[in-house]
Amino acid sequence: MIMTNKLKIFSGRSNPALAQKIVQSLGCELGDISIRTFSDGELWIKFQENIRGHDVFLIQSTSGPSENILELALMVDAAVRASADHVTVVIPYFGYGRQDRKDQPRVPISSRVMIDIFTAMGADRIITMDLHSTQIQGFAKIPFDHLYSRMVLLDAIKNEGLDPKSTVVLAPDVGSAKMSQAYAKRLGMHFALIDKRRYKHNQAEVSYLIGELKDMDVLIVDDMIDTAGTTVNAAEAAMEKGAKSVTAIATHAVLSGPAVERLSDSSIRKIIVTDTIDIPEEKQIAKLEIVSVGNIFGEAVNRIHKGESVSALFEF
Repeated sequence: MIMTNKLKIFSGRSNPALAQKIVQSLGCELGDISIRTFSDGELWIKFQENIRGHDVFLIQSTSGPSENILELALMVDAAVRASADHVTVVIPYFGYGRQDRKDQPRVPISSRVMIDIFTAMGADRIITMDLHSTQIQGFAKIPFDHLYSRMVLLDAIKNEGLDPKSTVVLAPDVGSAKMSQAYAKRLGMHFALIDKRRYKHNQAEVSYLIGELKDMDVLIVDDMIDTAGTTVNAAEAAMEKGAKSVTAIATHAVLSGPAVERLSDSSIRKIIVTDTIDIPEEKQIAKLEIVSVGNIFGEAVNRIHKGESVSALFEF
């Protein structure tokens, strides 16, 4: 069904820079919304323009702090109560995506809770990018569009001028193997895999390498870089196996804890990430390159608003 109502796009406070790039790609402007935090920590939100009967898109990554989640939930509720015709939440980075199963007694399935919150508030659709676990889509009872950053990351990789015949795409763990294999296939490069054993949260240890890295340029591909332990351990293992160089590729630059220090001190020559998460200036080290996914989200918003297929944007 083709939307005949007017498009309105609003941004939360987690990543206004990306929101601006999204509307620029569409040739429009962000809607007027006021978001305040009172002295007691409570949030206050108000749409400063009429959205009755409009097709509303709300842009907010749910990276830390967790206040970003509540902020988005309140935005959805305000839009529904303001009689928006259709409310879509655009979540470039889907926080809590790693907590997708009950792997221990007495723990929540937090990614399910996230979806339930936005659904309960009245969201009609969810758009996100490069989920840590794609099966999270199955938790949703509303349309859920899962986009890939591959279009911009593949271009960034090609710009590095690496010879496919002497370049290996290295999956730093089994979970990233499918994504890494897809990149290797699209780029015509070799593939290798690290079998990683995790003993504590946010700590990783390399245990076994499958593939040949000697005298090869290595691309480490993953959906995110959090504390950078997995990425740096994979890079050091590659160098120990005789790799010529290591470049790290990731969609989401969480960069928590010791990540920046680890990456700075590592043998990784370059780190290419996207802007799904707003990266503070103090974390933008010299070897970090940020490419924008604004055009991808902009195209998704445009197609959904017009009632067109978005399948081309989430096929790999």
